[in-house]
Amino acid sequence: MTEAKASTETDSGRGVHLSIGIIAWNEEKNIRRALESLFAQSLFEALDRRNLQCEIICLANGCTDRTAQIAGAIFQEQAARHPFPQAFVCRSLDIRERGKINAWNLFVHSLSAPEARCLILMDADILIDNRDTLANMVETLERNPAACVATDLPCKHISTKQNKSLLERLSLVASQMTQVGEAQLCGQLYCIRSEVARRIYLPKDLAACEDGFIKAIVCTDFLTRQVIPGRILLAQGASHTFEAYTSIRAILKNQKRQMIGQAIVHILVDDYLKTLTLPERLDLARTLQEKEDTDPFWLKRLISDHLRRTRFFWRLIPGLAGFRFKRLTRLHGVRKIIFLPAAVAGFFVSMVSCFMAHTFLKAGQTQYWPHAKSSGANP
Repeated sequence: MTEAKASTETDSGRGVHLSIGIIAWNEEKNIRRALESLFAQSLFEALDRRNLQCEIICLANGCTDRTAQIAGAIFQEQAARHPFPQAFVCRSLDIRERGKINAWNLFVHSLSAPEARCLILMDADILIDNRDTLANMVETLERNPAACVATDLPCKHISTKQNKSLLERLSLVASQMTQVGEAQLCGQLYCIRSEVARRIYLPKDLAACEDGFIKAIVCTDFLTRQVIPGRILLAQGASHTFEAYTSIRAILKNQKRQMIGQAIVHILVDDYLKTLTLPERLDLARTLQEKEDTDPFWLKRLISDHLRRTRFFWRLIPGLAGFRFKRLTRLHGVRKIIFLPAAVAGFFVSMVSCFMAHTFLKAGQTQYWPHAKSSGANP
């Protein structure tokens, strides 16, 4: 791991109130706009007023472009011209190993300030919309001691487009159906209490559904209780924009990635982790890290066993065939009719992508990193 460091560290003596980890992979085209939207946040003014500080760490993982160097240059620029430079310190790291899971573990367990009360995880290809988004997310946790995670509203870039295609309209309706559920956690941007995050370790073969894993652990108090939706709260006045997948090929690739991740989360949460003792579940980070250190292929064996037990691909994830229609039943009146085409289209996409995921996992693979952007402009 090398460091493209912007020398913004200060001797102000301010305590680090929170750490922001920006996880990036080959985002040299998007990183400037993402970071500019970050530094435009009112959070820094609020921290400065309280004589507090946050640290910002860009984790460029396995990049083959200049993401880390560009982030470091932007950090230097912001240190020189930001109205509240005492409110933050920055580092840009070039991590050799590729993968969001590894970057998350490094940030949470090794790189973030030990004294930070909250951790903010952010993807490097989003734009933070509302100026108060991050401040509102942090405040949501401060005002609700029973909550562990604060999220914002993810918005697809096509939502403001005037002339939308049929595929784009279905995509937006599908997002609205997803937001019907409680305790939604989008891995693109969220704020989590540090003491909770540091009790979680993401297995290296977890693939692409780290947010689903974190949600399951957090909402059940580390699998010791029934689901408590209030552990994850949506902050008011908080949102970000991301680039939606708008081609059929890109949608299928993304859904294949999601299916791989959801299947592995099911294997872990619904099966394996429930066999652990109570002390092992309560100290899950140590339990899983020790498991991985002593038996690097343990999760792959669990996946292989699951595939042998599930003869048909549509059983890879329990309830896959009907979950979109169950969401439909939560709607009322004419909304059921409006959302029905998206539910039907989503069903067929799920079936195709589940077949692709099943084939991929049967080949003994878990790491799938498509970088299929839509054909449209970046957000």
